Amino acid sequence: MVAASRVQLTVLHGRDDECRAVRCLLDGVTNGGGALLLHGESGSGRTALLAHAHRHATGCTVLAASGLAEEAALPYAGLQRLLDPVSHHAAALPTQQRDLLRRALGGNGSPAHRRLALSMAVLGLLADVARDRPLLVTMDDVDRGDPLTAQVLAVVARRLRNLPVVVLLTADVAVTVDGIPAHRLRSLDQGASVAVLTDRLPERPAASVVTALATVGGGNPQALVDLAEVLSPAQWRGEEALPAEPPADGALGRAYRARLDRLSPDTRRMLLLAALDADGTPGTLIRAAAAAGTGVEALAPAEVAGLVRVEPQGVTFPQPLVRTLIAASAPLAERRAAHRLLAGVLVADGQRLRRAMHLAAATAGADPALAAELEEAASGGAGGWPVASAALRRAAELSDHPAQTAARLLSAADYAWVGGQPEVVRLLLDRLRTVSTDPVVRGRADLLRGEVELRCGAASDASARLLSAAEAVADSDRALALSGLVRAGEAVCFAGDQYRYAEVGRRALAVRRPTDPPAMELMSSLVAGVAATLRGDHERAGPTLRRAVVLGGRLSGSAVTPTALTCAAAAGLVVAVDGAAHRLAERAVALARDRGEVSMLPRALELRAIAEYWQGRHEAAAETSRDGLRVARATAQVNYANVHLGLLAVLAAIRADRDTSLRQIREIGESPTPGSRPHALAGWALAVLDLIEGRHAKAADRLASLARLGTGRGQVLVQVMATPYLVEAAAHLAHRPAAEAALAVFDRWASSTASPLRRALSARCHALLAPRGSAEAERNFQAALRLHPMEAGTFELARTELLFGQELRRSRRPRDARTHLHQAREMFSLLGVACWAERATTELRAAGESVGPPDLPAARLLTGQQLRIAELVAEGATNREIAVRMFLSIRTVDHHLRNVFHRLGIRSRTELVRAFASERHAGLAPTGDPGAGLDDLNYHR
Repeated sequence: MVAASRVQLTVLHGRDDECRAVRCLLDGVTNGGGALLLHGESGSGRTALLAHAHRHATGCTVLAASGLAEEAALPYAGLQRLLDPVSHHAAALPTQQRDLLRRALGGNGSPAHRRLALSMAVLGLLADVARDRPLLVTMDDVDRGDPLTAQVLAVVARRLRNLPVVVLLTADVAVTVDGIPAHRLRSLDQGASVAVLTDRLPERPAASVVTALATVGGGNPQALVDLAEVLSPAQWRGEEALPAEPPADGALGRAYRARLDRLSPDTRRMLLLAALDADGTPGTLIRAAAAAGTGVEALAPAEVAGLVRVEPQGVTFPQPLVRTLIAASAPLAERRAAHRLLAGVLVADGQRLRRAMHLAAATAGADPALAAELEEAASGGAGGWPVASAALRRAAELSDHPAQTAARLLSAADYAWVGGQPEVVRLLLDRLRTVSTDPVVRGRADLLRGEVELRCGAASDASARLLSAAEAVADSDRALALSGLVRAGEAVCFAGDQYRYAEVGRRALAVRRPTDPPAMELMSSLVAGVAATLRGDHERAGPTLRRAVVLGGRLSGSAVTPTALTCAAAAGLVVAVDGAAHRLAERAVALARDRGEVSMLPRALELRAIAEYWQGRHEAAAETSRDGLRVARATAQVNYANVHLGLLAVLAAIRADRDTSLRQIREIGESPTPGSRPHALAGWALAVLDLIEGRHAKAADRLASLARLGTGRGQVLVQVMATPYLVEAAAHLAHRPAAEAALAVFDRWASSTASPLRRALSARCHALLAPRGSAEAERNFQAALRLHPMEAGTFELARTELLFGQELRRSRRPRDARTHLHQAREMFSLLGVACWAERATTELRAAGESVGPPDLPAARLLTGQQLRIAELVAEGATNREIAVRMFLSIRTVDHHLRNVFHRLGIRSRTELVRAFASERHAGLAPTGDPGAGLDDLNYHR
């Protein structure tokens, strides 16, 4: 028994909910106790959570023990260790209970019909201990010890309501206890995994290292700790290959090995076969079991232990890390024998790569024939790009000629990149450098390394590497050289060094030939068009870029690649053909997903999001960027994760969602270089927030600093997109040369396009800079309204209506102003942007009109799904009931209901019921008692 003292709490990354639940129990213990079961896989942090409870149990007496497998056959052994420090309190119990308890704790057992009485004796003992101060009782790994202790503690834990006693139990993931609340410890997410690793490493590691280790650790805290403990300094600096799995002799490996040792040899053999057969097809494992002289029935004890799940479609591992640890803990000879056995039963044509991989895993030394078989079987990414990359890595190891080794390493690196494994790419290219001195091979390797750096590392250094590598391969492969120059141009623009794009253009022109096939002409047209745009030569840029868009739409056969389609989409955005750009980016996304080329997705999704922004589809753009962010993080493309965060910050700022925008900016952090695209997008978002909140000078300064016009430095293309906001901010200032210079650039670009939206924005900007109340201002506003396309850009049209209304009201023409302000208010309400609708409402009131909620039927204000949710709420359904009926999560229902409240201008569920009761639009007349079970105060149930 110990008395807990106040100590500094240790942070348990990714366990906020569980820590909160434990603290809640302890904080309320004086008003009545309770119990909690924390269950999860080995290494998930169950013991650490009990330690957290001990530290938090200020003023409590603590009894702690753990279940021991060695004592599992000894009745009440765990109970004896737990209660031994307070066994003298048994003297306070009634005689029968005292004798029964002493008999059980003394090793003499307890009759089955007296176990409830024994449990009540334990409850009485704990109540006596808790008489002077609250009591915390913890039993770690309760399922590993003797079952009778677990039964008694379960009975006690269900009877603590009126006692100042808290019982915390931990057990394996498959264990549940009736009547006791449980928290399952899920795998840590990427952020929490990185935090665990960062806490354990001696110095701040390379970002790519912690990302790769977080993936290897599978979200298991102990696996992450074990990995951190075995890393060498060179490994955590990213200079040597990282472990492919947690160490077999680490704490987690030992824990699983102890569980495996309790199984029979046949069960362990079947587990190893199942672990090595990654595809898990039933037929393969059945044939392998027969060849091993056993059957799949041998897996039954492992299934009971929660290690595997045997289903008709195959054997699965509920905790994927278990598969890795089972294979890693087996002796080498047993692993090789199992691989040979599996190879022997894989004879079908579709199993060629799997068979070769198993044979390779069972082979020591060089084997040129097997290396060739692996290379051929993995050609074109067969089996998935990561699997094909692993096959070619093994083929390189089995090769006996340096040139073949180099070629296979390069292909393995290329496949790894396509499959989204940049850390594997870096290590393979480092190894390739020691194998080959061929300048062409090194040039091809540097092209790949440059692309990886562009997406995942120092983008400012990537352009020089890509330019040099493109020159090295130009004589042998012009198509590859052009691809490298496209990437170099992308790197230049990403870093904000647009003045260097002229050199990219000159080199692309030197590589270009009149007889180039369409895919090559597309790339050279993109580079030439962007170079002309950046130097202000729009007359030459427009036709060249439109040619690239046309070529992208005409590609066929093997020429249709995600890379070619993204090039065409980028050209479309620069020349302002948003519909075509969106279609091309959409095709690139679909093709990349279909082919599994995940490394191409973040860039393609960025282009699609920008196209949706220009089309006025802000919600679609945000969803696209959220998708891009997920993929970029999954593939360690930190630069493009930051781009998507920047786009999300801008889109949130435009909706006046300050908290979300600032959260996205904080997630970007300080890593982006000033002048880079993520840095500029974050600045744009902050400027929009400044503008909305009336800090016009600050907003103008931020937006003017995005690029230094005339120097080619900074984010010229981002500033062009943000120019309407820069002009709007500067319109409130007396001195505005930066806005006028930016608008001149915007005008030249907009006038060279066929985009009505860009020309409308240009006219609006000129109206804002014209003298207030002048005929020039009115003429430009009217021109902007005529030019705004009705099929796209509704948000910008509404903004023009609002700004024109403001201009008319401030020019003392309130009657004329009200027409435009009503239009703006209705459009903003339809779009669901409450802040802007409220701003239009404020302007209407200032123009002398009394206005209430928008006079629009819900069917026009809400999406179909929002409408259905609103109807169910009006019928009296709770959020949980709605989630079940619509097959949604409660969080999703909650999110949609927030938007319903914003769009309808209401604050409570009762107001929603009243709104629907007064509005008999088709198909939406709520039935039943509209007030039944409603929360009048908020939307969340």
